[in-house]
Amino acid sequence: MNTNRLTGIILLALGIGIGGIAVAWLLTNDDLEDSARILGLGLALLVLVAPLAGSGLYLLFTGSQDAQRAQQASQQRQLLNIVQSRGQVEITDLAVEMQLPRDQIKDMIHGLVGLGVFSGYINWDRGVLYSAQASQLRDAKQCRNCGGEINLSGKGIATCPFCGTEYFLT
Repeated sequence: MNTNRLTGIILLALGIGIGGIAVAWLLTNDDLEDSARILGLGLALLVLVAPLAGSGLYLLFTGSQDAQRAQQASQQRQLLNIVQSRGQVEITDLAVEMQLPRDQIKDMIHGLVGLGVFSGYINWDRGVLYSAQASQLRDAKQCRNCGGEINLSGKGIATCPFCGTEYFLT
């Protein structure tokens, strides 16, 4: 659990605890008139409980987002390590090993290309992802799968129009 989430939980619990104590004290104190109880309750909620609980909820929410981003980064590192260590890997094997759907793996591959940390190519028809040195790909004029001419199809991506193999360049 990250520190933002933990701090958020503590602040939220502290706010609720202080609110409960204030309500209990105000309702059980026989020396106070009803208007004083209402005023005390309003001040306690406004000055003590609302800032603590609001800050706790905010930190809890941002902590959850941070945890999600950290998990995504961890999955991307895992994918990159698998591909770079094996040189080539089937998409179905990646999906099984990482326990993720094929579409999410495809999005992660494109994300790694966008970050500039992965170069290689993928043949979507055969479902095989290849890791390669960017210098080797930049010099390549023909598709390694079918021999067709490779065309630049986007920033850092070259595609074979004949078989659909995509080459990712860094």
